[in-house]
Amino acid sequence: MPLTLLATSHRVAPGLLTWRAWEALRSAALVLVGSAEHVQVPYLLDAGIAVDVVPADPATLVALAAGEAVVWVGAADGDEALLRGIGQLAVAASGEVPAIEVLHGSYDLPGARLLDLVHVMDVLRRDCPWDRKQTHASLAPYLLEEAYELTDAIAAGEPAGMREELGDVLMQVAFHAVVAAERDPGDGGFTIDDVAAGIVDKLIRRHPHVFADVTVSGADEVNENWEQIKAAERASKSDDHSIFDGVPMGQPALALAAQLQRRAARASAPAELSEPSGSSQGLGAELFALVARAREQGLDPEAELRAFARGFRDRVQAWEP
Repeated sequence: MPLTLLATSHRVAPGLLTWRAWEALRSAALVLVGSAEHVQVPYLLDAGIAVDVVPADPATLVALAAGEAVVWVGAADGDEALLRGIGQLAVAASGEVPAIEVLHGSYDLPGARLLDLVHVMDVLRRDCPWDRKQTHASLAPYLLEEAYELTDAIAAGEPAGMREELGDVLMQVAFHAVVAAERDPGDGGFTIDDVAAGIVDKLIRRHPHVFADVTVSGADEVNENWEQIKAAERASKSDDHSIFDGVPMGQPALALAAQLQRRAARASAPAELSEPSGSSQGLGAELFALVARAREQGLDPEAELRAFARGFRDRVQAWEP
């Protein structure tokens, strides 16, 4: 008789099983689990399926399956040791052994490992002394550091490095969310789900050509619509709004100058406003003019300077003894 090892994902809500899994469970003579606390037990009982608790012992399962169809509902860790033991018994057996099948009763959806990240961050916030003492302010430098390390990996064209650094940036997002979740919503608290919901809503709202009935001719019109929608969002948040609302003044100076210039140009601000006034001549004015020149050429001044600096580093390192 068959021995079916039913594997389920702990990232999927218990009770949500495939049709094949439910068929196997209903047709089995015995449905077994290793613990009465197994997360699937209440749902199996609700479905009218009797469940017996037995030790996770390979010999016991093989012996039970010798006479009737048996389904073993696997634990969250996958029961690797149990599976290995059953395989060794099957290889060593001199007589007949039951047919053994591994049946997947649920599968991870794309993004399911993000649930693991949320869980790990909850555990670290509770059990790690260093993680427990962190605040939004103390974490802010790490977010900048990780973002710069990601930028370096992108510039170096290192996919493995990019993957690792993206994980570090993602960890910072999850970290800030778990810190914020400790406050009441009325006191500015929010959760990782609130963060995800906010960006999902924003992306849908800013892509009416995808999620609504707006028609666009190409990427340039998409960008124009994006900026118009952003401007409308800023205006709705405050009666006293500026074209520079939302520009982070703490970003690197070249990037800041470029963003301010872009915003001013989109608002058709007079060109003379970018000229130095009074006695404010000097290096800052020259740098600001260089940023304008780069923008006119469709270049990112921050990226251009960073690329040249990287090349300078490489040349000096090659010169070093």
